[in-house]
Amino acid sequence: MVNKWMKRLYTVLIFGFLYAPIAVLAVFSFNDSKSTAKWEGFTLDWYQSLFQNSLIMKSLYYTVLVALIASVVATIIGTFAAFGIFYMKAWKQKVILNVNSIPILNPDIVTGISLMTLFVALNMELGLLTMIIAHVTFCIPYVILSVLPKFKQMPSEMLEAALDLGATPWYAFRKVIFPEIKPGIITGALIAFTLSIDDFVISFFTTGNGVGNLSIAIYSMARRGIKPEINALSTLMFIVVLVLMLVLNKRTKIEEI
Repeated sequence: MVNKWMKRLYTVLIFGFLYAPIAVLAVFSFNDSKSTAKWEGFTLDWYQSLFQNSLIMKSLYYTVLVALIASVVATIIGTFAAFGIFYMKAWKQKVILNVNSIPILNPDIVTGISLMTLFVALNMELGLLTMIIAHVTFCIPYVILSVLPKFKQMPSEMLEAALDLGATPWYAFRKVIFPEIKPGIITGALIAFTLSIDDFVISFFTTGNGVGNLSIAIYSMARRGIKPEINALSTLMFIVVLVLMLVLNKRTKIEEI
């Protein structure tokens, strides 16, 4: 009984440690003061001012745009890469997966400087395109690691069976393989989207003048002090992600039934 109670207390403490800062941020997004040291009353002014702040809105636009494009492209490339890896010989799989793990283990600053050097060597102007390419590059390995286990969970003969029954390779992939790996694809896309929104270091080295995501904008603001509008924006983003996760979990349960 005591052991069970200790486990519950430990779980509560862990989640409290993770979510307490977010709760404080959300509460002070309604504070009628620029300071987070003292509560001076309830207000929605910071939310109104958020949508009137052109710098934040522009940064949010680029953040969502890059994240959407990068997650879609990385998910497509990563899914077909996982498909190819699954049908490789065992020793080739190990080699490719080891290579795939390098960008994940590699420090972001090394990846960022390497990509920046590559773009400069190719005479590419740093800007929106280079940042999208950089985000696609570091998201692909995570998508592969999300989709590949779903391939390994299904019988390896499914594709051959569909082809023997007269299906074309593309039709077999869409109607036989895709339904089996769809949960992994959705997970990979969500991970890629989250990583893209969260990234700072690689974005900092691969973007140019006039193009910046939220992390770069907040870093620039930090030198003069974080504005309360950032608290409001962070609260809205957390709510959107929370609602999205609840909807996905609900749909997953319905599909399992």
